[in-house]
Amino acid sequence: MDYSTLKSLKPSEYEGAADGYRVTGRMAQAAKDHIENVVAAGMRKSLEGEAAGAAQKQLQALAKNFHYMQAECGVISTALKGFGYDMAGAKRKLDSAVADAHAEKFTIGPDGSVTYPSGPEKVDGKIPHGGTANGATASSAQGINRQAAQFDPNPYYARAQAIADRIAGALQEATAADEKWAPKLRALKADDDLTVSDRDWRDVTSDTHGVLTVADAYLDTIDDIPKDGSAEDNAHWWKSLSEDERADYVSMHPASVGALNGLPADVRDEANRIVLAEQRGATQQQFDAWLKKEPTHYRDYVDPVTGRVTKGVGAPTEEWEKWNKEKERIEGRLRGMDTIQDRFDATGTKGLPEAYLLAFDAEGRGGDGRVVLANGNPDTADHTAVYVPGTGTHLSDIGKDLDRGATLWRESDSVSQGSKVSTITWFDYDAPRSATPGEKGDIFPEAMFDSHAAEGGPVLRDFLEGNRAAHVESTGGPGHTTAVGHSYGTTVIGDAAKSGGWPDGPLAVDDVLVAGSPGMQADRAGDLGIKPGHMWAMGGEGNDTLVREGGRWAAGLGDNWTIPTDPAFGSTVLESDAVDHSAFWDENSLSLRQQAYVITGRYGRTRAE
Repeated sequence: MDYSTLKSLKPSEYEGAADGYRVTGRMAQAAKDHIENVVAAGMRKSLEGEAAGAAQKQLQALAKNFHYMQAECGVISTALKGFGYDMAGAKRKLDSAVADAHAEKFTIGPDGSVTYPSGPEKVDGKIPHGGTANGATASSAQGINRQAAQFDPNPYYARAQAIADRIAGALQEATAADEKWAPKLRALKADDDLTVSDRDWRDVTSDTHGVLTVADAYLDTIDDIPKDGSAEDNAHWWKSLSEDERADYVSMHPASVGALNGLPADVRDEANRIVLAEQRGATQQQFDAWLKKEPTHYRDYVDPVTGRVTKGVGAPTEEWEKWNKEKERIEGRLRGMDTIQDRFDATGTKGLPEAYLLAFDAEGRGGDGRVVLANGNPDTADHTAVYVPGTGTHLSDIGKDLDRGATLWRESDSVSQGSKVSTITWFDYDAPRSATPGEKGDIFPEAMFDSHAAEGGPVLRDFLEGNRAAHVESTGGPGHTTAVGHSYGTTVIGDAAKSGGWPDGPLAVDDVLVAGSPGMQADRAGDLGIKPGHMWAMGGEGNDTLVREGGRWAAGLGDNWTIPTDPAFGSTVLESDAVDHSAFWDENSLSLRQQAYVITGRYGRTRAE
């Protein structure tokens, strides 16, 4: 970069442009939210039919366009701020050198050289002549210039040379910044069409990574996430950032922000929806590429009598079976991500509130994925239920557990007497894949062992503490929270309760309700820090009895062969009409209504055995 360009450059203009993109991004976010949660939701409440369905699809596409605009504007704004920050440093150095040159009454040439006048006094009977100093950036060249200045009789020479070197350094710094940023800024260009495709979202990921590689100086000015911080530490850190700093952090680190316990639900939702869209695009690309690699499906069949070969008939080849297994894995991830989007698109159906994606990762822990989704805002809810699913939970079929969360919300809302309710499906642990011998090839079912719960328990504890911290920050109080566990999920809750040490205290919940529990790694509710009268349990018929008794006798998930539905455990055992292990959330069932009463604190309406 030459002297005149840097001299006339105004870094504040890039700051202004960044602010403009930031405002545009916020407008796009507001438009997306309005379409999804007001316009589309309102239509679902009142309109049906083919025309309404077509309109819904158009609205979904429009919301997707605004979401993409929001994400890209965030990246562009951060990039412009980063470029402006780097150029401002060089510009300050240049302006300082220019000011010193003017103070000395030196003249600066268009190439950045510094011309100085004749000396002020005679030396050896002569006035030292003036001259021009050309700046250098290499240390060797600067050393030579300094030596020359020491031997020159004109005292202005040394001062002019020092200023010229500073100008050269500023120009070099600006040139390096320009060369660093130019390709990254040129890459921030969307396709010239009206369709937001999976490729577009992959470009968001690429753009973000590209900006991250060069924006380190600017991003270092923003305080980083507290290392090993508590939920309260995270909440305090977020509160300490300016609005622009928060926006920059979400743009550059959406996965980190989305996973951070203690942050507001709407912030985590914004970040995780970006992660979902980016990972959906990347996974679709992976799937499309994998389909092109399909090997030969069947081996040729040789008739044992005739010896003739029948092509394409016979058992699948080993190569195809391996290929198909990977295909089904990728396909399952896509199905799970589409299921989450379906929940977003269901807002307003049967009164269902806005959804908040509090955590997402297609890989998750153990490759099963990670999904934490709330119906209604838990930060402002009077009553919040955190539902923990059990064995076999996987991103590919997360729909059944999201449906249970939605069903819990509808039932709890119906008995809440006007109080605000939020229900959260919490799947952030490596769930056992099998519960019975031989299932999925496991001789000894994974659900027989506590290891999965022991790893997931502390994660659940941290989430519950973050949920409380965000609620306190939003409303000034903790609200009423119930942990609801199903099957092996109840074991996770037990390990979450036991994972705290001094001075952590009990779980950040008011009630614990378990259904079909095989054991909670404790023989009394009091051992888990659960207050008397706030431990609830229910069992079902059919295979639910096998699960609970299997947990007691075969797996040993309850200390001293005790499970929560035993009188000795200390639970209020609720009446249940569940006909099997999965029927606790059947609509219009007693089991579902009992849970709703506990979740909303209407304990007097429950029916104990």
